[in-house]
Parts: sequence; structure tokens; C-alpha cells
Amino acid sequence: MSIELKAPTFPESVADGTIATWHKKPGEAVARDELIVDIETDKVVLEVVAPADGVMGEIIKQEGETVLSDELIGRFEAGATAAAPAAAPAATEESAAAAPAAADDAKVAPAARKLIEEKGLDASAIKGTGKGGLITKEDVIAHTSGKKAAPAAAPAAQVAVAAGERIEKRVPMSRLRARIAERLLEASQNTAMLTTFNEVNMKPVMELRARYKDQFEKTHNGVRLGFMGFFVKAACEALKRFPAVNASIDGNDIVYHGYQDIGVAVSTDKGLVVPNLRDADQMSIADVEAKIRDLGLRARDGKLSIEEMQGGTFTITNGGVFGSLMSTPIINPPQTAILGMHKIQERPMAVNGQVVILPMMYLALSYDHRLIDGKEAVQFLVTIKDLLEDPARMLLAI
Repeated sequence: MSIELKAPTFPESVADGTIATWHKKPGEAVARDELIVDIETDKVVLEVVAPADGVMGEIIKQEGETVLSDELIGRFEAGATAAAPAAAPAATEESAAAAPAAADDAKVAPAARKLIEEKGLDASAIKGTGKGGLITKEDVIAHTSGKKAAPAAAPAAQVAVAAGERIEKRVPMSRLRARIAERLLEASQNTAMLTTFNEVNMKPVMELRARYKDQFEKTHNGVRLGFMGFFVKAACEALKRFPAVNASIDGNDIVYHGYQDIGVAVSTDKGLVVPNLRDADQMSIADVEAKIRDLGLRARDGKLSIEEMQGGTFTITNGGVFGSLMSTPIINPPQTAILGMHKIQERPMAVNGQVVILPMMYLALSYDHRLIDGKEAVQFLVTIKDLLEDPARMLLAI
């Protein structure tokens, strides 16, 4: 039975997608729920799996082509089995030469195969860097460049010097990276963005964490106590006190949100994504830590759903994990503010007339001055500082 393979139904915020990788070729046997094709959108990579056991049929949309929501991309033959290879006649030079090429076809992308045929190359000699060892067009170009770079044999009387070749590699920007660029430009061009800074003494949080870390992990089934839980809870409390920081601008309207959905920026190989903690104000620190770990792992594996990437009323980004001492984070529209965490650095501080070495962190709050005044922004950041320097305030809501 022939089944139509269609692109998933995209939400309203996603206009279209691009065929990233076909994992199966026509005539290849496929098991139920086995991955057939990846479709990349500007937010996440969506996977299309086999609806039943069978054989891959016709591929209608090739890699790199744009597809719309629910558009036909291929066909699948349910219940069919892959055809056994016919008995080969007496081997000839032509058939022997064709055998390795056929074996290599399973690992060669269409664009790469065309280039290999044009240049008369041996596919088995090319190292594939694509998914599952797939040979891409870039791999073929790099292979041929490597051949050209080999220096010719120099006469005995001369010193052989390998000429350095200035290699360039041009690849299309991924949809996710293009979307990130678009949103960053949108934020910088369409908002009156300003950044205010402060610093927080992390010693109280670090002492609390050191005291209860082991007990916390045992009580909450292996969930580790980090710093993000404290920052998320402090941000939720501060957002309740300063509703404008939790608001968004929609045209000429201001939308005030009666909930706190905190976006947590996560760096992945494909780019920065911001999954959201829904109703973070209702979550415990253990819930926050567990959810952030889950979102981070699935973000790196490309397993986040579009729903988890949508919405959000406020964002926290932590450049400190990469060693950043200070930065000016860019607002994530249509939100009106973003909090930047940084590296914890020991610095000499004046405390009651004495110089004391304390673990300090710079905090940065970028905000949209169209909605948030400087006074509110500074007071919001000071509130977060006060809550972190005396964590009991979060429990007592003071």
C-alpha cells in the first residue's frame, strides 16, 4: 500500500521548512518509526518517521528544497520488502567497476555524486563528514583541493617548499542561523535598547549551595543544585514587583502578562535557542534545575518541540559558562528585557571599611526604553541583587 509522506503541520509562526537530510533512499527497507527525513525550520529540526514497516518509495522533494506545511515530500510503500539483487552474470570489467560505485551511492549526497561523476573521482577515497558518514559536496571540494595542494616533486638542486593554499569554504546559512540573525537585527533596529549593570556577591548562594548540595541531590532524585535555579526564582520575584519588565509591546499596545514564562538561552552546535520554562513562578528550585537540564540536553540533540520555543515573557542568558566577564545581551523580541549572567570572579571589595576578597558576578539588564524607564530597570536589577545576596528573601518574599 502506497502512503504519502508529508511535511509536518507547521505552527503559524513557521512559514516553511527545508529538506535537510534524507536518511533513506528509494527501494531501501524501513522499519516502523525509523527516521526517514529531517526538515529544518527557523526554530527546530523536525523529524519524519516511517508510518509502518515497508520500503522507501519516490522522493519528491530533494535535499535543500523548501517545503510548506503538510506538503507532499515523498511516498512510502507499506508492507513491501526491498527487492533482492538479481543474480549477476559473468563478471566483466564494466560490471566490476560499477560495483564499488553502487556501494558508495548509499553514502553520497546527490550534489556530491554529481561532482564525483564530473571529475571522475573514486568515492571510496573521499572521507564523509555528513551524518552517518555521508559524503557531501563540501567533502568532495575539500578532497580535490587537498590533491591540488600536494607540492610537485622539486629538482634535486632545489629546496622543496609546499606552497600554502588559501582555502575557502562557502556553505549556505542554516535556517536557524538565518533566523537568529534576523531576530538580532530586528531587536537592535526596532527597539530603544539600553543596558544597565550591577554586581552581586555570590558568596551567600555559594555557601548555601555547598551546604545542601549533596542532600538536595539525594532528596530530588539526582537533580543537581546549580545557580540557575536561584536566578530564575529571583527573576520571578522581581518580575512580580516590576510588571513592565515582564510585559511585551504589540504594535501600539502594551501586553502585561500575569505569569512568568522564563526563557533560558542554550548554546547548541547549530546556534542559540531559547526554550521556555512555563509558569516558572510556580516551580520549585528543584523543578527549575531539572527542567533546565532536560531542555539543555534536548536542545543539543535537536529534540525540542516548536511549542517549547514559543512565548516567553523574560529571558536569562549565562555567558559566564564560557568565561564572559561582562556583556550587553540583546533583547529577545517581543520581550522587553533580558538578564545577562557572567563569570564569578574573586575581587577585592570594601566591606565595613575592610578589604575582603569576595566571589563577584557582574549582572547586565538590557531593556526596551520605550516601555521601561531607567529607574524601573535599575530597581529591578537591584532587587535581583538583594534576593541573591540574601536568599532567605525569596522564601519570605521581602
